[in-house]
Amino acid sequence: MRFAHVLAPGRPEPTLAAVTGGGAHLVPDLVDDGPATLEQLIAGGDDLLDRVRDAADAAGTGHPLDGLGFASAVLAPPVVLAIGLNYAAHASELALKADTAPTVFTLWPNSLSGHDATTSWPRALSESVDYEAELGVIIGTPARNVAADDALDHVWGYTVVNDITARDIQFSEAQWCRCKSFDGFTPTGPFVVTADEVPDPQDLHIWTIVDGHTVQDASTEQMIRPVSTLVAHLSQSITLLPGTLISTGSPGGAGYSREPQIFLRDRSTVTVGIDGIGELTTHCRILD
Repeated sequence: MRFAHVLAPGRPEPTLAAVTGGGAHLVPDLVDDGPATLEQLIAGGDDLLDRVRDAADAAGTGHPLDGLGFASAVLAPPVVLAIGLNYAAHASELALKADTAPTVFTLWPNSLSGHDATTSWPRALSESVDYEAELGVIIGTPARNVAADDALDHVWGYTVVNDITARDIQFSEAQWCRCKSFDGFTPTGPFVVTADEVPDPQDLHIWTIVDGHTVQDASTEQMIRPVSTLVAHLSQSITLLPGTLISTGSPGGAGYSREPQIFLRDRSTVTVGIDGIGELTTHCRILD
């Protein structure tokens, strides 16, 4: 099933919607005490998800999607964990070594934004801003010391992430959090697809289009460490709490490595997508 945080008429805050062929059905209107956010839905467990699913299946016509705005697929995750260098082609093109353990960093909550939003940054801060299409994994039940064979049982769903990066800052600082956490640098969504609809997260087509040109075109099969391995590895040192978002790394094709280089310009439009999950568009403005 698909969910989204939508900006609906008459609703001052983003509201969780179940998305079906009939449109977007606001979850607080579907069931008694219906959750208004994805985090609340996850906290309600399988029983609440089943109630919402049954109500959405029985509902008639919902809000047309083309009349709605979208907020981030996750609004208040306990943490956003990002994995670097998880595709060999991307590690190679950045001339960075994919170590024996995953490269892990955090993305800050101010960076979250939604589909079709505008992300802006000062020209004086960076003119080397890059795109990165990534599969986002959302944890559904606490994961601590889990084995790789059991790791996917803790996944609630999947979304699309664009891990926007200021490359000049990335290569001038020892840590990567700041260069990837400018305001609006982590668009997510527009949809979250429940795990039962993604039988194999390592068999997904992932791609990026910048200003009408395809610049990334790959498969999640090419991950160095699959989703199950990442969840298991992270759970050895921390408890992955429900609602945690894990961004699992980007395939090759980054603008930094191209000749000539392709960076996001003022008024660029970048769309990252994963077949079966969704297409996420961001509009760019550079402020003088």
